Amino acid sequence: MPPTINAINPSQGPTTGGTTVTLTGTGMAGATAVRFASSNAASFTLSSDTQITAVSPARAAGAVAVVVVHPTGNSNSVTFTYVVAQVPVITGVAPSNGTTSGGTSVTLTGTGFTGATTVTFAGVPATSFMVNSATQITAVTPAGSAGAAVVTVTTPGGTSAPNAFFFYAAPPVLNAAAPAQGPTAGGVVVTLTGTNLLNASTVRFGSTNAISFTVVSATQITATAPPGTGSSPITVITPGGTSNPVAFTYAATPTLTALVPSSGPTSAGTVVTLTGTNLASASAVTFGGTAASFTVMSDTQITALAPAGPAGPVTVAVTTVGGTSPGPTYTRVAGPGI
Repeated sequence: MPPTINAINPSQGPTTGGTTVTLTGTGMAGATAVRFASSNAASFTLSSDTQITAVSPARAAGAVAVVVVHPTGNSNSVTFTYVVAQVPVITGVAPSNGTTSGGTSVTLTGTGFTGATTVTFAGVPATSFMVNSATQITAVTPAGSAGAAVVTVTTPGGTSAPNAFFFYAAPPVLNAAAPAQGPTAGGVVVTLTGTNLLNASTVRFGSTNAISFTVVSATQITATAPPGTGSSPITVITPGGTSNPVAFTYAATPTLTALVPSSGPTSAGTVVTLTGTNLASASAVTFGGTAASFTVMSDTQITALAPAGPAGPVTVAVTTVGGTSPGPTYTRVAGPGI
């Protein structure tokens, strides 16, 4: 039974020949030749019973029938079109930047790409490339040095002019985050310092994106922390890749459960012991909104000097990195009258 061709790829090439085409189908084992019109392929390789690769011979411009010659009979024909080779022109590179480690898939647009034999970035061949059509090539960038790299395409018609560029971006580096703690509710603005931070596309706290961020310069980004818990290292993503992580920790909201004593005179100076949780990073203690001097004894205990104030109850609150506690009541008692 004669072989059958289902597809040919690519389906066109230059009149100078030399295009490697892949024929897929059935019953190809035992093939003795591949013909482009009346000319045998320059060479062919039987990959399997369903695939043959063949190199096109030189022919005049125009469409020709391609068939597989087999002892059982010739296959059906598929069309291959010969085109006059022209110097390729690159008009677009997208994306136009990527990591110095290479591996970025880039789409080149332009003209005259048929039969392309080489794609280079700063003179280094692409890791791989595919000619999608006469106007489009996809290529994978090789590793390169930070900076602009000239992109060229070579075909039987020549090599494109050196006026298309791909920019290798150095990987971002983070040195510090300030503050390095924030409340579980998020919202704290963190200043990140480092290098190669321009064109950042993402800032992450753990696996969660920042609520918002601003690239201030190549060495600084400000980012608003999302809600979270525990340790959430911060990373920055740029065209150069993902940065190293810097430490950021979510601090739990403080709580106050007891005051001893819970009352005192209207004058200042009563030593009050505050008991609760998550108190270690306390930055303020207030009695009815009035700041008090205090000492952090542990994560569960603070001693504070009650400030003077009028008689009556006031709310005591503690502020930490994790926020401000809803506090119990301290009551000032007026002294006896004369």
